[in-house]
Amino acid sequence: MKPFTYERADSPAAAAAAVARTPGAKFIAGGTNILDLMKLQIETPTHLVDVNRLALDRIEDIPGGGVRIGALVRNTALAADRRIRKHYGVLSRAIVAGASGQLRNKATTAGNLLQRTRCPYFYDTAQPCNKRAPGSGCAAIGGISRQLAVIGASDHCIATYPGDMAVAMRVLDATVETVSPDGGTRAIPIADFHLLPGDTPQKENALRPGELITAVTLPAPLGGRHFYQKVRDRASYAFALVSVAAVIHPDGSGRVALGGVAPKPWRVDAADAAMKHGSRAVAEPLLAGARPAGDNAFKLPLAERTLALVMSEAKAA
Repeated sequence: MKPFTYERADSPAAAAAAVARTPGAKFIAGGTNILDLMKLQIETPTHLVDVNRLALDRIEDIPGGGVRIGALVRNTALAADRRIRKHYGVLSRAIVAGASGQLRNKATTAGNLLQRTRCPYFYDTAQPCNKRAPGSGCAAIGGISRQLAVIGASDHCIATYPGDMAVAMRVLDATVETVSPDGGTRAIPIADFHLLPGDTPQKENALRPGELITAVTLPAPLGGRHFYQKVRDRASYAFALVSVAAVIHPDGSGRVALGGVAPKPWRVDAADAAMKHGSRAVAEPLLAGARPAGDNAFKLPLAERTLALVMSEAKAA
């Protein structure tokens, strides 16, 4: 780990300003991802701005029936919250499916959204990686691709977004709230927050330099039954090969998003519109344009079967 300086921020705007004025600075909260990356010298911040003392650790009701989740709410607290369990069950289930209890106790809402890919070539600094070193190439293309993207990737990167929580938030139409170094605020729909790689895979989200996530808001509850089905290589502490987040109503209508298959949580309007017509009708638009790479083609039938399982469980209830 390379040397760095450190400070504690006393307000969100001050934290954003501190990162913006210091080249190479980064925020730190739970540290469950960035510290690992620093040890491997994948991330080499010159300065860390600790945001843990900011008053961003509450879950609050908002007008219209939704909730506002502070950026520093720990994953364990979010999954266990009575309102989340009752009205946003897909989110609670997705969080519990991720990582381990110890990590969930430390990991924050904002940090979970910002976690970086677990592509093995990104983590191996001896291999070229356009996310880590733009323009160096992508060793995953033509390499071992079992865990990697089958849809939404590009000729420059086939890494997947690794998280579970964001897949559920995509189904729920969450909004990410931020503060800028000048104190200005904005709201980013979760659909626009994570970016596809295109020819700039090093740019993974819509945040501007120094911009700090302050909260995530969820709209009024959707009703229906909530599902999060995760398929992985082992029963715990493993990232998804395929995951399905869904909210399904008694009449068969609903919403669905996939994890583990793309560089961002994957949801398609046409797939939502086809929910009443069965899993095959949903899978066709959801997976349209898929380009599996080498040994990850199995993800396509796996996604179809996992989707069929979720929809059959909803129908049987």
